[in-house]
Amino acid sequence: MPPTVAVRHTAVPLRSVALILVSMFCFAVVDALAKSVALAYPANEVTFFRMLFGLFPAVAMCVRGKPLTVRLKQMDVRGQTLRSLTLLGASGLFFAGLPYMPLSEAVAIVYSETLLVIVLAPLLLKEVLKPRDAFAAAIGFVGVLFVVRPDGSHSSWLGPVLLISSALFGALSIIQIKRIRATDDSATTVLYFTAVGTLVTGASLFFAWRTPSFNALAVMALLGVFATAGQLLMTMAFRQADAGALAPYNYTSIVWAALFGYVVWGETIGAMSLLGIALIVGSSIAVAMRRKPEEGPLV
Repeated sequence: MPPTVAVRHTAVPLRSVALILVSMFCFAVVDALAKSVALAYPANEVTFFRMLFGLFPAVAMCVRGKPLTVRLKQMDVRGQTLRSLTLLGASGLFFAGLPYMPLSEAVAIVYSETLLVIVLAPLLLKEVLKPRDAFAAAIGFVGVLFVVRPDGSHSSWLGPVLLISSALFGALSIIQIKRIRATDDSATTVLYFTAVGTLVTGASLFFAWRTPSFNALAVMALLGVFATAGQLLMTMAFRQADAGALAPYNYTSIVWAALFGYVVWGETIGAMSLLGIALIVGSSIAVAMRRKPEEGPLV
């Protein structure tokens, strides 16, 4: 769920483009791996192992620079905790919804979190809702309806409800990021989220657990490693270029998701879903690309 921020009219370094493209590939791999195990294991268990195995690269990211104890003392603990819990909710709901919908459609619905931020920011952050952003959000939500297809085309409403709820929690986590002190560095933020996620989902295993096979455990280990690698690469890309300028590249993960869905599960995208995905992506990019630096970041 990559963030988008204001566009400054500067050239985008090719290195940043390469980094964001690789990070989106990593996130698509995470989604595909998650779906492969979510079909057989509880979502809280999948989320737990994603967090647990993500701890190791997250700790490695914090080895360089200031000591971890110093970083934690300087960190906005309350803000980071709220952000971690909302993002954890988004991850768990996404994994829970994956078995019920084609991978590319699931990813596209969750990307509507950017549009939900537009709606929630005036309520929670007292930001001004601009007509152009409201129009873009409305178009994007029409796209969500095309993907979900509320005419009974989907055999179950559970998947769409879980995924839209995931997008809502993702939007709340993005809004929380705007409240966190700018002094909190990215590596510590990733580590704190992963640690909180491991503890919370670990406690949930008392309520839902199925002993994983060796192959499933290996898949969930890869899931954690790819997720943290994607976060690291995305952070590196954003350090060298404005995230708004990189926004169009963020949505390449949907292309990868469609490819993985077709190759692994034989999933195809219908015309209505394709139109819906185009509306979601197009409206989200339009919002990111049209914001001016003085307006501040969207996410």
